[in-house]
Amino acid sequence: MGDENVLPFTFHHSPFTFATFGTYGTFPELREFVDSLQKSLTMKLRNLISGLCLLAAISLTACNSGEDKKDPEPESDMKEVKVKEMPVEYAGDSVTMNGYVAFNENQEGTRPGVLIVPEWWGVTDYVKGRAKQLAELGYIAFVVDMYGNGKTADNPKLAGELAMPFYTNPGKAQARFDAALAKLKTYPETDASKIAAIGYCFGGAQVLNMARLGEDLKGVVSFHGNLAGVPVDKNKLKAAVLVCHGGADPFVPNTEVITFRKQMDSIGANYTFKAYDGALHAFTNPNATAMGEKFQLPIKYNAAADSASFQDMKDFFGVIFR
Repeated sequence: MGDENVLPFTFHHSPFTFATFGTYGTFPELREFVDSLQKSLTMKLRNLISGLCLLAAISLTACNSGEDKKDPEPESDMKEVKVKEMPVEYAGDSVTMNGYVAFNENQEGTRPGVLIVPEWWGVTDYVKGRAKQLAELGYIAFVVDMYGNGKTADNPKLAGELAMPFYTNPGKAQARFDAALAKLKTYPETDASKIAAIGYCFGGAQVLNMARLGEDLKGVVSFHGNLAGVPVDKNKLKAAVLVCHGGADPFVPNTEVITFRKQMDSIGANYTFKAYDGALHAFTNPNATAMGEKFQLPIKYNAAADSASFQDMKDFFGVIFR
């Protein structure tokens, strides 16, 4: 019996023969059956392979599409920050005052307002820079000219002479503060229902007094300011309070800290006290180190405390302006 009458059949590359059934000549019915079976299996196999190839192609296309096509970046409707800064003349307490205002003129709508009471040096470039920073954060910032007529001091003796009347007469300070507050509210950018005040050194002491005197503010922040001042009254204090204190500040001794905290605790005041280890007086001002050396004062810039206190202020604003 020769191989020429044996039907070879290959499935998935595995040879299989029907030699065991004999030759086509011996079983003519088998030839018809085998031919039919071969055609049927071949067609099914082709359909199966075609289906698998199509499925693989679809899967590959989907994978490639997922890799190559990225989600479109969300379009930002935020305009570039463009801070407008300008000096401001206003009047109050029978005095003409020269303050400073800053806000993002590309920002639409109203925004919270922040009054800034300067150090005892007066309205300097340093405090104007702070106003710009606040404007960049989305606030309208107004620097208060407490001394009037834009007076500034370049030495501790003159600074002390200018500042002392406001320590001894809180009512005088409040009149100057109220004039600035009224001017801030005239700006269409200001949300008059959301006003806070911050102050540095002398200014820190003043904003604490403004809160204790009952000013209608959302909050006040004192940076390395004195803590003694007007007695606290639970019937007057409306503002939340954040104190950013230099842990090594000799101008604000620990006894003053203890007294302040006892007074605030006694009325259940809403206040937060932050102390920054190793920080001296004026720790937020980069010019403090040079001024301290020049006039032999225990003041010094502290970058870590400056950064931490600024962040604490931002977090505080995030709460009070909600």
